[in-house]
Amino acid sequence: MPHPTQMSAGDTGLLVIDVQEKLLPKVHDAKALVRNLAFLIDGARLLGMPVQAAEQYPRGLGGTVPELAGRLPERPDKVAFSCCAVPSVVDTFHRAARPKVVLAGIETHVCVLHTALDLLALDFRVYVAADAVGSRYPQDHAVALRRMEQAGAILTTSETCVFEWVGGADHPQFREVSRLVQERMKELERGSEVSQRGVR
Repeated sequence: MPHPTQMSAGDTGLLVIDVQEKLLPKVHDAKALVRNLAFLIDGARLLGMPVQAAEQYPRGLGGTVPELAGRLPERPDKVAFSCCAVPSVVDTFHRAARPKVVLAGIETHVCVLHTALDLLALDFRVYVAADAVGSRYPQDHAVALRRMEQAGAILTTSETCVFEWVGGADHPQFREVSRLVQERMKELERGSEVSQRGVR
């Protein structure tokens, strides 16, 4: 029997929150954040999982950044911080029988936090991909992660999520998932090389 907190592609959904053009440039380590978000979305879509997204007041904050917009379905807009203020978000996860939801996006201490608390209050099991959420200031990000964990959310990472969804090398999509992991690893290595050259 799997542990009650263990995810699978069959019982989990992904919710991407407010990764918008006027917000993202202000977020700490935005480039890495987008890379991890793209990896999570690609993994979830490859495994046929429900992926949802929302945008906070797009008229003022712009739409979802192009790197992710093409990967995401229609994105309802909201003015409340919590995505649960959009009825279709909760309804879609209920209809798809997804009691577990992974949260990713920005900002960790505002819209991600509010969404996590509301989903927990609705008896979802909430997971936060710590490397796929971000805030303008690292302290806000770190404290919000602690707050969500204390409230009952489970902290994880984008790669942990994808491997957990697959469950093992016998999964029919494992080879494709492995390809996504290798591509992400190469991007991380390239980013590290560029960073090191900048320090010299």
